[in-house]
This record gives sequence, C-alpha cells and structure tokens, in this order.
Amino acid sequence: MTTDQDMTIDGQPATAMFAAKGIDVTPSKDQGVIKVVNRQGLDGERPMIGDRVVVHYTGKLVTGKKFDSSRDRKEPFFFNVGKGQVLKAWDIAVLSMQRGEVCTFLCKPEYAYGSAGNPNKIPPNSSVVFEMELLKFEGEILTDDSGIIRRIKVKGDGYTNPNDGASVEVHLEGKCGDRMFDCRDVSFKVGEAEDKGVPFGVDRAMDKMQKGECCLLYLKPKYGFGNKGKPEYKIGPDKDIIYEVTLKNFQRAKESWEMDLLEKLNLAVGVKHKGNQYFKAGLYSQAVIQYQRIVSWLEMECGSGLDQHKKIQNFMLTSHLNLALCFLRIKEFSQVVEHCNKAIELDDNNEKALYRRGEARLLRNEFSLAMEDFQLVLQVNPSNRAARAHISICQSKIKEHHEQDKMIYANMFQKFAERDAKVEKTKRRRDESARSCMNGELGIKRRRRSQDCPS
Repeated sequence: MTTDQDMTIDGQPATAMFAAKGIDVTPSKDQGVIKVVNRQGLDGERPMIGDRVVVHYTGKLVTGKKFDSSRDRKEPFFFNVGKGQVLKAWDIAVLSMQRGEVCTFLCKPEYAYGSAGNPNKIPPNSSVVFEMELLKFEGEILTDDSGIIRRIKVKGDGYTNPNDGASVEVHLEGKCGDRMFDCRDVSFKVGEAEDKGVPFGVDRAMDKMQKGECCLLYLKPKYGFGNKGKPEYKIGPDKDIIYEVTLKNFQRAKESWEMDLLEKLNLAVGVKHKGNQYFKAGLYSQAVIQYQRIVSWLEMECGSGLDQHKKIQNFMLTSHLNLALCFLRIKEFSQVVEHCNKAIELDDNNEKALYRRGEARLLRNEFSLAMEDFQLVLQVNPSNRAARAHISICQSKIKEHHEQDKMIYANMFQKFAERDAKVEKTKRRRDESARSCMNGELGIKRRRRSQDCPS
C-alpha cells in the first residue's frame, strides 16, 4: 500500500519539496495551489484572463499514480484561461506562468476535484499534483477575421454586459506603437461610438465587457482608423492600434421584449435616421448596426391593425434594402444576397432588391443568376438602363467564361493527345527494341548451331 510520502520529485519526497521550494499562488493565500518551478520561462510576460493558452500536462495522485496526461496522447490541451473552463487550480496556475515555463503544482481538493473526486480515477477529497508546461498563449479573438483581440488585465464584476444602445462610461488610452495618442474619460451609446471619435473596434468589444473590467484591445485597421488614418492623432493609414479600455459604468438599453410595439416604432425612426447619417459618411459597418437593431425589434411583430402592419413592413423592407446596400459597399456579397432575399419575401417585385442581388451575384461571378435578376428588374421597370447594361455585361462574361472553358478543355485534350502519342511512341520503341534483341539472339543461336554441327 502506498502513502502520500511515496511520491518523489527530483529525488525528494513531494511534500518536502513543496514545503521547501513551493510558492502559494492562490489569490487568498490559503495554500490551495502550491507552485514549484522546474524550468524558468522564456520572457517576463504572462497570460491574461481570457487568453487562449496551450499546455502540456501530467496529472498524478499524491501517491504517484498517474491519472491523465496530454503527453501520452501526444497532443497539447487548449483552453481560455480564467474563464472557468477547467479546474480552478488550472486557471490560477497558468496565470502565474511564463511562456516555456515548466512547473509542478500541488492542488488541494477544493481547487481540483472536490469532495466528489472522479470515479475510478481520483478518490473523494484528494489533493492532486500537476506537472504543466505553458507552450504558448494569445489574446481572445473577438471577430471571425481576428481583427479585434482582447486581453483582460482586470476582471470585471457581475454577469451582465452592455448591449447595442447601452450608455457606457469608459476610460480610454490609445497607443500606436509606443506612442500614446488618446487618453480620456468618455461616455457614448454602444453602436454610436463614432460620434465621440472612438474606434469601431472599441465599440464592438463593449458587449463582451463587464463593469470594472480593464482590457487591452488590439485592433487591425478595419476596426481602428482604416485606410484614412486619423490625422488629428498623427496616425497614418492602415495602422494597427492598441486601446486600453476600462468600463467604469453602464446602463443597458431596453431589450426587444421589454418594449411594446409603439415604443419600437417610435425608436425605429431615430435609429433609421442615425443609420442613414453613418451611410452618407461612408461608415457602413456603423450603419449596419443601426439597421440591424430595427430588424431585431420588428421581425417578430405583426401589429394590431392595417396601419401598424404597414409601418412594420415599411421599416423591415427599408432596413433589409439598406443592409444589402451597406454589405455591397463592404463587399460581403453573401450578406447582400441574404438581405435582398428577405426584402423580396416582403415585396417580390422590389426593383432595388432584385437589382442589388444581381450586383452581388455578378461580383461573385454567378453570371447566369445575376442576368436572371437583371431581367426581372426589366420586367418590373423596362426603362431601367442600368439593368439592361448589366445584362450585356453578364452575357459577355458568360461568353468569356465559355471561351475560357473551351481553351481549357482544348488544351487539356491536346495534352492528353500528346501524352497518348508519347506513350505510343515509347511503346513502339520498346517493341522495336525487343524485336531487335530477339533477332539478335536468334542469329547468335543459329551461328552456335552451325558451329556445333559436324563439318
């Protein structure tokens, strides 16, 4: 029967080593997670809350019995640290490590598997030992294109976040390289940060933050100051920037279910106007937020009378048409088609919806579908010269595409013919060579027979 003292690390009993070299890394300093560094890290930087970390680990009971190991599986383990995705001990342990560091941690039951343990692996109320190596870490990616990356310096309080339309109070510090260009307290409505000169990326990160949170936002140009830069801050075009943001306070906007229809319709007027302002200023992503708010409010509404129903239909149709136009400008063509389809569901002969869908399909090289849309436009409005011109473009593109296909297939068949001719030529040479060899061997045999015959 083994005892706790049976486990050794570097030739020492584990308990003795943790007592002599261990560091208590728990925030409350209750000896819940004791750390011993086996190998120092590569630099001084450590993960922040929310970072995606990559680790190798081996878990053992204090008796030395192994119960889990990523190394045995030959694949590292990924998780977002400080988010409660793993054992409490792991969140605490990894936040104390540097890249490349290897450590051993002694973890009390309340920081590991608790009073229940883990059936067939870990007895109830067991302390466990983890050897961990922090391979790498990176910030939390907030957008599909990795344009906004967040690293949390100070975790916020509570479980609620600002929503679109919420009023927020923040402290901002903006940097480009090592130069700070912005430092201020500012209040704005989420979705309308542009009105206060706050970058789009900061606005879009708000719904992930909690009150009291302080985070670093790494913004690509699309979410910063774009290809125009910010001359008043002496920032040129297409520059990456970093904002440190502290959310001091916020008040959420009403959700759709908290408003009656009359309130939604009244608010939609102002939101549509704000969206139009952003569109005219070329701020298409900001305009999208406004039009999408209207859709989220009204898409499930029917109204209690003909007048209300007509207002809802008009707002929905206009919003989908405007969203299609915005997405056309920012070249997200699948979104254009989606919103045009929704507009056509509301008005199957809508000239703008058919035309914009045709434009998106043409830009996606869907020439036949685009031509069908432009032909439908002419059925609705025969005098639409732009649609007629686009039909000609589609026809020439289709013809060009067919010519390219012909060339591709002609070249392909030519290559096949050349390859077959080459194979046939090689085969003939082999046959001729084989026949020559056979003739040569027959000649030699005849000469040998003639020499063997009596004279």
